[in-house]
Amino acid sequence: MAAFSDTSLSLGHTAWGLTLLATVVPCHVVSAPFLPLQVLPMQSLYKRMSIFVDGNNMFYAQQKNGWFFDPKRVLAYFSEQSGVELVNAFWYTGLKDSQDQRGFRDALINLGYTVRTKILKEYYDDTSGRHSQKANLDIEIVVDMFNTVEQYDRVILFSGDGDFERAIELLRSKSTHITVVSTEGMIARELRNATDRYIDLNSIRKQIEKSDG
Repeated sequence: MAAFSDTSLSLGHTAWGLTLLATVVPCHVVSAPFLPLQVLPMQSLYKRMSIFVDGNNMFYAQQKNGWFFDPKRVLAYFSEQSGVELVNAFWYTGLKDSQDQRGFRDALINLGYTVRTKILKEYYDDTSGRHSQKANLDIEIVVDMFNTVEQYDRVILFSGDGDFERAIELLRSKSTHITVVSTEGMIARELRNATDRYIDLNSIRKQIEKSDG
């Protein structure tokens, strides 16, 4: 502990006029114990969280990886983070008909997901001469994001679609923290650059993978 001195000043008289007299009085300063500055983790600043799962996009990402994640474990993994409250979870998927994936959709609803669906449309590729089916739910995802924007501070988006770039930029301008979950080879560069944080599915495989049982 460093010692500090208090210097008291007084005036003395001499034949030549005023002389400044300095009396040094030793003293000790007692300070409180040093407390290091605690830096709070980023997630503690954002307490309310919403999850948006682009089901069609994630299906191909999981096929590429060779394993599938468990929707229940996804909720558990992100909800268990300190100071986080899950307020919404949305799942978007295309259907062949109204009965397609009925059991899976019911299971998602029982877990707490809001499920949005759209019937698949068939497209013909002139270049390859092949037919394909697709249901684009990007608009539905963005609409739900902005309709519920006052309910959350943090978004977890399961998708690699670059079409979400502008929506993510707008949400971040509202001080919303964005995490995008996808996998290498399926994540658009513009989306990855726009987000606050990117998580590769394979990096959290142990926490969210669906078990055989």
